[in-house]
Amino acid sequence: MKKLFFVFMLSFFNQNVNAQLFSNEKLLNGANNDMKALSWGYFLGFNDYSYNFDYKEQTQGDNTDILVIGEAGFNVGLLGNLRINNYLDLRLEPGLSFTSRNFLFPGFDEVSDNLREVKATYIHIPLLLKVSTKRLNNIKPFIIGGFSTSFNLASNEENPEDNETGRFRTTASNYNYELGFGIDFYLYYFKFTPSIRGIFGMNDELVRDNNPNSGWTSNVEKMSSRGVFINFTIQ
Repeated sequence: MKKLFFVFMLSFFNQNVNAQLFSNEKLLNGANNDMKALSWGYFLGFNDYSYNFDYKEQTQGDNTDILVIGEAGFNVGLLGNLRINNYLDLRLEPGLSFTSRNFLFPGFDEVSDNLREVKATYIHIPLLLKVSTKRLNNIKPFIIGGFSTSFNLASNEENPEDNETGRFRTTASNYNYELGFGIDFYLYYFKFTPSIRGIFGMNDELVRDNNPNSGWTSNVEKMSSRGVFINFTIQ
């Protein structure tokens, strides 16, 4: 399904870009859309979250890495856009992201010890700078980047139970930087924008077990989120 989705998206981009760049049609849709100082919209999309681990010790010849298997999640939210000039926009994109990850820990024989399922519901608030090219007929490519904070509503950071009783704990508040690109398509009634963005966690999100020698958390120096967002915005 993922391969079919990306093939479809690439085909859609290619057809629309070719049509706009090489067509003789010069009629501009929404010619004044980008002149508004403030504009609003909403987005829907998909996410694929994982974690990056740094370890205190790496045993040569043994598989000591924690394996993370992510599941596709989805995003929904609002968009507020502040126009700076023809090429720069500052935007706020508060939204909700739903995701789930499975952890496979080495060194345990029992499935109940080896596997942890971690579900998350994030309130995700990015502040982003959008840098656009000159408009080409009815399309405008751009790159985007900035910083975000996310609050995990499903966090069990304050739970006194830990992996000894099956609870894998993560922090509730996290900080990230984000980089991505997309294309604005100016349609007759609105602007449609597909985009893809990488999410890179900056803080350590692991809450360690009460036992300092825990087989689940003692060897982890840092655990931070990594994710990909594919969003579709209507503005």
